Amino acid sequence: MDKIEELLTRGVANIIPNKKDLERILKSKRKLNIYLGIDPTATRIHLGHSIALRKLQAFTELGHNVTFLIGDFTALIGDTSDKDKERPVLTSEEIKRNFQTYKRQAEKILDFSKVRIRYNSEWLRKLDYIKIIKLCQMFSLNDFISRELIRKRLDQAKRIGLHEVLYPVMQGYDSYFMDTDIQLGGADQTFNMQAGRTLQKLLRNKESFVITNVYLEGTDGRKMSKSWGNAIWLNDYPNDIYAKVMSIKDDLIINYYTLATNVSLDKIDRVKKRLESGENPMQEKKDLAHRIVTDLHDAKTANKSAQNFESVVQEREIPKDIHTYSYEGPKQKNIIDLLNQLNMVQSRSQAKQLVDQGGVAIDDQTVSDTSSQINIKNDMIIRVGKRKFVRIKLGANR
Repeated sequence: MDKIEELLTRGVANIIPNKKDLERILKSKRKLNIYLGIDPTATRIHLGHSIALRKLQAFTELGHNVTFLIGDFTALIGDTSDKDKERPVLTSEEIKRNFQTYKRQAEKILDFSKVRIRYNSEWLRKLDYIKIIKLCQMFSLNDFISRELIRKRLDQAKRIGLHEVLYPVMQGYDSYFMDTDIQLGGADQTFNMQAGRTLQKLLRNKESFVITNVYLEGTDGRKMSKSWGNAIWLNDYPNDIYAKVMSIKDDLIINYYTLATNVSLDKIDRVKKRLESGENPMQEKKDLAHRIVTDLHDAKTANKSAQNFESVVQEREIPKDIHTYSYEGPKQKNIIDLLNQLNMVQSRSQAKQLVDQGGVAIDDQTVSDTSSQINIKNDMIIRVGKRKFVRIKLGANR
């Protein structure tokens, strides 16, 4: 399989209007304008998000004009394509701060020295009211309200802000302003990206394309999502990344190789054949976990994570390089509050669930009551799940 064929099939859910025409244009060696846009409404990226980043990087390596667009203006509106309610409004300062964190993580996959970074406030702030009205005339309200989640909110008598209707128009204008040939994004962005195709066609009589990527399943087999606590985050500790990959279902090994690494398709096919022949998937999963940690960090770190997994998870030892946390506060603290302070959980509800399920221990003693008051002691060790440890120290965080 050649590079263009792999680019248009690996991790691709759909190509609009069609793959054949896009393949022909790419093989003509014409330099295309390609962009991926993100609204920095959050500070963390998981492996599922990295699929589009890998695709963008592949286009840079083919020599195309690639833009990483920061939706600092559209983030003020908030996209609800995959939400069942309005997004909270962010300040400009929050958006800037979020992007800096986002960029540090994206750099693990994307070479920003070859990618142009732009902010859509450059042009969207300059639109006057007349221009916005003219843009809106090119779209139908029926198209917007017929979308599944929007229709569901209407049926449930939930509020839909008028500003939400403008979001696809603004994203469409991004594509038009940058004279885009290809837009990249998740399948949930299809409607918004189609708005860009509409403006390119009506205002420039130019055919443009949309490539949507497939979703990566999380550690529980469902779509990877922060809400479900099944995500493998790019800024997770290496040991946690390794262990989380080891926890995925065996039938996701090939999917993870295909979507979350750049391992060649030939090698992936060999792994698939070994698994189909009845080989124990444990070693293949270890190789996969090692590859992902190597990609996000380096081989030396991956080796340490593999050793840590074998000692902590398989042999149930306490890791030697356990993270320490300097505790400052009352000498007694509720277990839920403590887990939150130590950043060992993503939410209070997750903390309560873990305690109820017997997944929390202090100095190897299980904590089973969410109302437990913990006496804070120096060198006490808190464990969450099988692999997450923190040692309490009375001093500065390190």
